[in-house]
Amino acid sequence: MMQSDLLPQACLLLVVGALWYMYRRTRGRRDSRTLQSPVTSSSTKDAAQYSEASYYQIEPLADFDLDTAEPIKIRPFKPKYHLTMALENIGISDLVAMDKTYKTRIALRRHLIANRAHDVLALTPTIEPSVLEFYTWITSTYLPQRFPTVFTLSDSKTSLKNLVTDEVIPLTPTSAHQALSLMGAHIDNDFLFLLPTAEEGKYTLEGFITCFPNGFDTRAKLGLKLVDIHGPVPGYKAKLEKSMDRFFSTLPVGKVVRRVNWGITTHGDLFGLSGNHTSPEEAERLAEKKKKKKDNEADEWNIDTAVLRCERQTLHRLPGTRALVFAFKTYQYALRDVKEEGSGEELASAIDGLGKGSTPEMRVYKSAVVWGERAKRFLRGEDEAVHVQ
Repeated sequence: MMQSDLLPQACLLLVVGALWYMYRRTRGRRDSRTLQSPVTSSSTKDAAQYSEASYYQIEPLADFDLDTAEPIKIRPFKPKYHLTMALENIGISDLVAMDKTYKTRIALRRHLIANRAHDVLALTPTIEPSVLEFYTWITSTYLPQRFPTVFTLSDSKTSLKNLVTDEVIPLTPTSAHQALSLMGAHIDNDFLFLLPTAEEGKYTLEGFITCFPNGFDTRAKLGLKLVDIHGPVPGYKAKLEKSMDRFFSTLPVGKVVRRVNWGITTHGDLFGLSGNHTSPEEAERLAEKKKKKKDNEADEWNIDTAVLRCERQTLHRLPGTRALVFAFKTYQYALRDVKEEGSGEELASAIDGLGKGSTPEMRVYKSAVVWGERAKRFLRGEDEAVHVQ
């Protein structure tokens, strides 16, 4: 090939190189203006595997029938309870789960937003761009693509129609506060938004819509770091703080993780700001009270209102603002149903296991000192004569 033939190819390479350089500089300036963590990828493998593009690759459930879709059955029982993150990777399409309880649960969520707004919804000015980013994506992209039989975009692509409630949802809310309220009123998931602090690896809670808190006051945790949010959790600082901080700071855009947890409550209330956990001091008082009871006295709670309460939790990073979105959906299963399906002994063994694993203090924290013994007797068929108190 003659030298003159190489000139066009060389010019093309120079042009391509110049364009790439300009793109990287522009992208770098844009990224520097976003709220991002110091590290956005945990490894070269993660960086190659995950990307912003995955946010727009939603697998549709074209034949999804809300009226017949059963709630997910979560049975995360282990014979010994170990305090770990226990994460699994999922696709972005599986971020939200819907089922036939949607109408009744959405009605309850709306009641709480209208009457307990102070408790279920709050945000700081810093998180507003992140809330709006997530709202735009979930209303204009995720919901209509994932659940086309429930949500559909208008012909003008300016609003979203909820086909179940026959309501129109604006794609451009008037404020981040309204965005949180609308998400809470149309999606049976709770969402918490976290941002990195100046301290490397540390994240704080900056906004939330949580209609179904499991015995904690979310507003009281607003602005707190992860370690302070989890302050009452036994073993968190010693066993999980460093690994949690590291994972949060290195979670790449496009990667979504899921975990589940479980506990038992003696009531069926989805909304609970307190009462589902027990402190060591309360456990001591309870033990003294039990000493004074007669052997044939039943515990002061009704087995027919007791439920296995599980959360399906997810975590992912927003591509624009780099905020983290922690979401959870709460499921409740009557203890009688768990027993009748044949999982009674497995759950009873897991109750025993709360005090046998790496963090035996969990038996107190999860309030098994309150409901444990009676629940085990019932699940094992040793307490068939239980009657309504």
